[in-house]
Amino acid sequence: MANEIIVPDNDDKNIATVTHLCGTVFSFIPSLIVWILKKDDSAYLADQAKEALNFQVTVLIAFLIASILAWVLIGFLLYPIIWVVNIVFCIIAAISTSKGETYRYPLCLRLIN
Repeated sequence: MANEIIVPDNDDKNIATVTHLCGTVFSFIPSLIVWILKKDDSAYLADQAKEALNFQVTVLIAFLIASILAWVLIGFLLYPIIWVVNIVFCIIAAISTSKGETYRYPLCLRLIN
């Protein structure tokens, strides 16, 4: 039953919200820590930490590609675009999880299942 409705408690919502927001500053580290520590405690928190982790890894890959493309000068134009997209999507995810909703990032590689 993959479509079960998960009702998170307030602590899970708060941790998920902070996890999404911390990704804007600390990249994938906070979501990795939360996922490792809480994946067996809360299905909602495990799902959201995994989603944040996948997105931050995607952002990291995008920055690496932009760094390679910086050799031909187009990469410098991609840095601010990737940065703004990261901040906007993380804020949207934080708002969604603060309401107890499940958030899925668009344009995200789902590397961790």
